[in-house]
Order: sequence, then C-alpha cells, then structure tokens
Amino acid sequence: MAVPPPEECVGDDGRTAEHVADGDVSGAVVWHREQLRIRDHLAVTTATADADVVLPLFVFDPRFYSDDGLACDARIRFLHECLRDVGSRYDIASGGHADLTYGHGNPIPIVGSFIDAGWTVLASQTPTGRYGLERDEAASDRGVRFVSGDGLRRGVERTRDGWSDHIEAWFEDDQYQPSLEETVLTSIDTGVTIEDIETWYDTSPTKSRIPEGGTTVAREKLAAFIRRLPDYPENISSPLDARDGCSGLSPYIRFGCLSTRQVYQYVQEHAPAGRCRDMFISRLFWNRHYNQKLEDWPGWLDTAVNPELEGFNREAHDPELIAAWKEGRTGYPMVDAAMRCLRETGWLNFRMRAMAASAYFHLLQQPWQIGADWYHYHLIDSDAAINYTQWQSQAGLIGKPTLRLYNPRKQVRDQDPEGEWIRRWVPELQGLPTEHVPQPEKTPPVVQDECGVRIGDSPDADYPRPVVEYEAAKERFWQRYEDRKAAAAARLAEEDIAKRASLSRGMSGARAIANKYGKEEESGTQTDLTGF
Repeated sequence: MAVPPPEECVGDDGRTAEHVADGDVSGAVVWHREQLRIRDHLAVTTATADADVVLPLFVFDPRFYSDDGLACDARIRFLHECLRDVGSRYDIASGGHADLTYGHGNPIPIVGSFIDAGWTVLASQTPTGRYGLERDEAASDRGVRFVSGDGLRRGVERTRDGWSDHIEAWFEDDQYQPSLEETVLTSIDTGVTIEDIETWYDTSPTKSRIPEGGTTVAREKLAAFIRRLPDYPENISSPLDARDGCSGLSPYIRFGCLSTRQVYQYVQEHAPAGRCRDMFISRLFWNRHYNQKLEDWPGWLDTAVNPELEGFNREAHDPELIAAWKEGRTGYPMVDAAMRCLRETGWLNFRMRAMAASAYFHLLQQPWQIGADWYHYHLIDSDAAINYTQWQSQAGLIGKPTLRLYNPRKQVRDQDPEGEWIRRWVPELQGLPTEHVPQPEKTPPVVQDECGVRIGDSPDADYPRPVVEYEAAKERFWQRYEDRKAAAAARLAEEDIAKRASLSRGMSGARAIANKYGKEEESGTQTDLTGF
C-alpha cells in the first residue's frame, strides 16, 4: 500500500493550524478494530489531541472471512454497516474531507506502511484469543501504540482486588471526548471498498430479522428501550417475549458502536431509579466482568479452566448427536426451537442460550468447544469473552461444586407454557395438544392420530423421539462428573487456577457486583441437580 506522509494529507478545510501550514506536521492513524465509534474512544481522543492530521483506518483481515473466523454472513454484514456508519460520521466531522480508509490483508504490513511513512498508529487494547494476541504483539513490535480505555485492568498482579469499586468508578467517569474541531481529518484511496469485500467473500446473509448496524441505529434502539424498561424484568426469560423485551443492544456493544459506559450513563440519566434500571445495569457490569476474564486468561476460548476437567465428554464425541443438536432435531422441543431460532435469526435470549448449551453438554454429553464455536458462528452479537466463558461456566468446567443444569422439559412449562414459541420454530408440533408439548414422545398413539402429529423414529414420523433417554443420560453424566468432582475441587484450590477462574479470598469482585446490582442470571434458573 502506497502511503503518503502526514504533510501531504493536510486538507484546505479551514481548520489547518498555523504550525501545520508551516510544514511541521504530525500525523496519527486510528486503527479501528472492534470499537466502531468516535465518541468515548481513547485512541480517537488521543490521536486528535496529539496529532495535527488524523486518518481513521480499518483493515479487512482475510482470517475473519475464513472458516477459522467463525463469522456468519449476517454478522459480517452487520460489521460492514457499522463501518459505513462510522465512516459517515468521520465524513460529517471533517466537512466532507475524510472517510474510513480501508486496507485488505495481513494487518501488520499495512499498519507498518503507515509507520514507515511517518505516522503514529494508535489502537485500542481489547481482550482477545491466541490469534489476536499474536497479531497485537507483532503490531506492538512494529511500532503500533496501544491504549487502554475500556475499564479493564492490565499490568497488575491481582486484577480482581477491588474490582467492583474500580469498574463502578470507570462507569461513572467522564467519557473520552475527541478534539475533532481542532484536527484535520483525512483519508486515502486504497482501492478497497466494502462492496469489493462482499463480492470477494460472497457475503450473502440468509438469516431473518437481522438488525442494522451502526451507532445511529444503536442510539435509536437505546432511546426506545428506555420506554420499554419497566417491562424488562418480566420479559427477559421467556423466549417469546425476550425478542422485543430485551434491549437489542448486544450486537452494538459487541462491535463498539456504543461503549458500555455510554449506555450506562444514558440509562442512569434517562431511566427512573429502581429494580428495572438496576437489573439492566447489572448486565453492563457483567459484560466488563467477563471481558476481564478473557483479558486475564485467553485460554477461555479453547481450554478448560480447571485442568482436571480438560477433555470432559471428548471420548463420547458423536457427530450424529452434534448434528441433531445443531439442526434442532433432538426430540426435546425447547432445545430444537432454540437451535432453529439461532440459525434463522442469529439471536437467542440468555435463558435459551444457557438451556441449549446445558442440553448439549449434560444430556448429549458432547465436547463443549464444538458447541461454543457453533454459537459463536451464528450469533450476530457473539462476543468471544462472553460466549466462551459462559459455555465453560454452564458446562461446569470451572469445577465449583454447584452445576448449572437446565431441565429442557421444565423450561417449556416455565417459559413457554402454551407452546407458542415452540410451535413457531418447530411447526411439526403445530397440532399437538399443549399438554404434550414438553414431552411429545409421551403422547398416546390415539392422540397422535387425532391431531395428525406422529412422533417416532420411522421415516414417516413428523417429529423424532429424544435422541438420548432423559433419565439414563442424567445418571450417566452425574456419575462421570462425580468421579472427577473431588479432584477438580482440589485443582481449583490452587492459586493459579483460582486466579484464572476469577476467584479470590472472601467476596469476589464479581459477586460484589451481583449483590449490588442484581443476579447474574434470571430468577428461577436451575443451578443444581434438583429436578434435572
């Protein structure tokens, strides 16, 4: 990529400082990655404060578009809409003189070409997995300057000590405000466009109800959610109500269209104090909590937190069971509805994500990484820091004595008692009487004939029997887990294992947040084997 020096990018937009006109020009590149906004962005604020000329950059990394990237076309399209939105904001801020500059390829040589041309390259630190760590280490070696403005602790031995006070202070602190009016914004034509990228990688989303990306839409959704906030606690658990009852902000936070601090301060200012507001705010605190987990230990993405539980379920790997789960034909209607909804829309509420993950790991007893990767691929809002830590937590791979187990039949009775949501996603059960929806296989043959819904394993059946027998699967899992529970508890007592699991002496920072702002999960969640 041919990159001009900063002095050649000074535009005549009426804001050029006197020393810039004299030829003493400093330039900074803001390398946007996941924080696709301008406000409350430390790299943007630092660049506009320190440099005369600022060039915003985004690099399309081919790895994100490969199978290893685990990104469905709907999430890719959402990303591209976020890029268009932040580009338009730079265009407005510059008076029509700048947009995002796009690169395509290995990011390190691209940002290196700017450094060689005399630019300072700034980027925000974000929690990441092994590939991201290697990329950022190479970028740092090349001269990229990383700044940390996301509220996470870095470079300290015990990140969890005083965590709740630290993160609350960050939420309350002033947002970063860029000096756009005092800076020359610029961009260069690299010949790379979003349209090119979508053509090269054949981006063709097939999911329905895909949200539109960008800060503009995010702000509209945030304002609309405030009006719905009084109904928030009652709507987040039911999959039927959650689609419109939840905030809808998760993909926008994941791509940084809004910072969690911007959302927090807006809600504090515009929503009345009380349980509803506190319950939603607790989600913002948990977002930072799980991102700190990944920052502390990147192994969350592919390695069991507790070494004693590494490889649990690996010996039972069964591609046919995994396929049944992915395709929504396990014979457990709530699980099947959740998996079909995930594939079709790229979204599930928390309760259904946890329930389907529990069914995968505890009933089907399959390796957790495959299930976690499937979620990460399909969820438009998938944040690796939340998805993979939640999968390990739901599976029980931390090794705490209490397991997080969901009974999918009980969830039907609790969360979809009329079977309306299940019938929407599992239309084969449309005619089945409501009392039989939790356990279709128990429907008497005469009732099956009357309602025209045949349950069984024959080729002409409308809906399958459960792929694993419930009681037997429960007993088998419990026995296998019991055999390793004591050893897992012993490993968890080791300081380095407790540290990666974010455990500490006394009340942990995470628990202090939960006690102050609300529980991590909705009320009524099954957290032990009772009724499983």
